[in-house]
Amino acid sequence: MSTIRLTAAQAMVKWLSVQMTEDGERFIEGVWAIFGHGNVAGIGEALHGIGDALPTWRGQNEQTMAHAAIAYAKTLKRRRAQAVTSSIGPGATNMITACALAHVNRLPVLFIPGDVFANRRPEPVLQQIEDMNDGTVSANDCFRPVSAYFDRIARPEHLLTCLPRALAVMTDPGSCGPVTLAFCQDVQAEHYDYPEAFFEPKAWRIRRPEPDPREVADLADAIRAARKPVIISGGGVIYSQAEAELAAFAEKHHIPFVETQAGKGANSWEHPLNFGSPGVTGSVSANALCAEADLVLGIGTRFQDFTTGSWALFRNPSRRLASINLAGYDATKHSALPCVGDARVTLARLSAALEAYRGPGIDAGSRTDWHQTVERVTAAPEGDGPGNLPTDAQVIGAVQRVATQKSVVMCAAGTMPGALQVLWQSAKGGYHMEYGFSCMGYEVAGAMGIKLARPDKEVICFVGDGSYMMANSELATAVMRRVPFTIVLTDNRGYGCINRLQIECGGAEFNNMYKDCNVDVQPEIDFVAHAASMGAHAEKIGSIAELEAHIVAARERNIPSVLVIDTDAVPGTDAGGHWWDVAVPQVGGPERLEQARARYNENAHNQRAFD
Repeated sequence: MSTIRLTAAQAMVKWLSVQMTEDGERFIEGVWAIFGHGNVAGIGEALHGIGDALPTWRGQNEQTMAHAAIAYAKTLKRRRAQAVTSSIGPGATNMITACALAHVNRLPVLFIPGDVFANRRPEPVLQQIEDMNDGTVSANDCFRPVSAYFDRIARPEHLLTCLPRALAVMTDPGSCGPVTLAFCQDVQAEHYDYPEAFFEPKAWRIRRPEPDPREVADLADAIRAARKPVIISGGGVIYSQAEAELAAFAEKHHIPFVETQAGKGANSWEHPLNFGSPGVTGSVSANALCAEADLVLGIGTRFQDFTTGSWALFRNPSRRLASINLAGYDATKHSALPCVGDARVTLARLSAALEAYRGPGIDAGSRTDWHQTVERVTAAPEGDGPGNLPTDAQVIGAVQRVATQKSVVMCAAGTMPGALQVLWQSAKGGYHMEYGFSCMGYEVAGAMGIKLARPDKEVICFVGDGSYMMANSELATAVMRRVPFTIVLTDNRGYGCINRLQIECGGAEFNNMYKDCNVDVQPEIDFVAHAASMGAHAEKIGSIAELEAHIVAARERNIPSVLVIDTDAVPGTDAGGHWWDVAVPQVGGPERLEQARARYNENAHNQRAFD
């Protein structure tokens, strides 16, 4: 057997560079890196040596460069991914939030944090966490609960097993998620005689598991028996590339469908059987369907509480849940009738089993009424201009009116995710929301990741002032790499979304809006100057009409454009919605808290946590 002598780090990057998709592209497109003493001499040297065969990009923050990698994988429907490496210590722990985000959203990212010395000679090494009761623990063990696969590379030959296991998880549609390979820093530099065959190119196939015919038959029987079935289309429909199949299934069998945050955009809002989004930030038309449904068929969804209205949305006493999902864990949630399999394949098998079945008549009037509501609340305000602050809904309307088939809107946290879910009229593929973790700070880096994955698209990032303040530094990276996208920065001077929730739950306005915080001076943050200082094109927008014009103008630039507009923090969307289970104190408080408790108890009575 012929061998090649390499350091462990050199072997890792060489192996990653030849792991391919079925289309002949690298599965790991490249590596985001911030170097420190835990990875600069080992992984850093190896990445420099391999050059463009596995490109390296420098980020500004470990968490946000990982967010860019997550957005890249999400945009490409988990068909390609990126790796992220950091030093030991705070560089590594900075990535844990991003790893959790990828884990919740079932997205493939390869995390390679540096780790302690396997030989233990310099212990405690700089930035080492010491466990007085367990000598095998390091800070990287924090990645374990948020990783789909975790391994610690403590010997060079560990790569022979851990790397194939890592890619197997990342390309498995059922167990897909982030992988963490904690790489001991001394081992990175140690050499080993690796088999040359280990570095032969390999193409990884994303399989399509067939459903059990018995589960298909059971599900077909349940659909035939239903009087008011509804489909909940989740993110799994998109990852399976089953968008067209879902629409065809709904049309053939005359079953209406609604779309979750992760599933929104799988099919156009104009499809006559698309009734919008369900749940807490859902449309009136979708929530009415779900409330009356006697069979709720989830396809590629994990039935998150926003989707289900904290399990108070499905109110039909005889309702039954069914779930088509690749993961058995998700398919059986809340005693659902499971059908484990790939969405595209399963829809074909289920349609064949149903033969000529067509569901009962559907009242399309609620859908028409809903579209009229959207048009009303997103219309430009009368007296548009200085002194008349627009609502978030009106900002969305401005973007909607100038959007094209190439536009992709994205967001993650604050007011806009809910407002966009309920109001944005998405063309197919024009919606990207990180709402599994709803991570503040995802937006700017995520927008860059989307654009890197789909340079042909116009990416429009909605971000509030609160989320922008948490993480904005990858704006500088996008400027340096000439990655253009448009940021619509809505400034309501605080955390307006949580402030409204605080009020709704009977609380006093406290510590959310700057005006209600314990500060000596109210801040006057110049977001335009801040964004411009990083090299972006930045402007203050004075009206909705002006916003529309500047979004169009931004399409001609090769750098990010930041459009800052002041908005009214008080109004919500004034459309759609459903109760959300946010615990209200059971005792004490003023009259407003007592009223909130009464509302809470009334809604909680409708919850069905188990069937």
